[in-house]
Amino acid sequence: MKTISLRGVEDETARKLTEEAVQRGTSVNTLILQFINAGMGMKVPAKKHQEYHDLDQLAGTWTEEDSADLMGAISGFEHIDKELWGETETPGH
Repeated sequence: MKTISLRGVEDETARKLTEEAVQRGTSVNTLILQFINAGMGMKVPAKKHQEYHDLDQLAGTWTEEDSADLMGAISGFEHIDKELWGETETPGH
């Protein structure tokens, strides 16, 4: 498959494409490909769905302790370093 870059897309067009893609539950890229194919009278390929089963044996095997351990291990990811993002704390926040 070939990759094509599209230049000169107006902001309003990009916004509408994004809104339509979200509404249809697809990506902007897939939406544009569907529009191109339909506009050229070509068959629009069906959306491919691939189902994976590589983690099935783990489903439902965690204990409450396992879950608590994980939540404790990832709790640091909930902190936002405002200085890193160029923001500063304001009094009362």
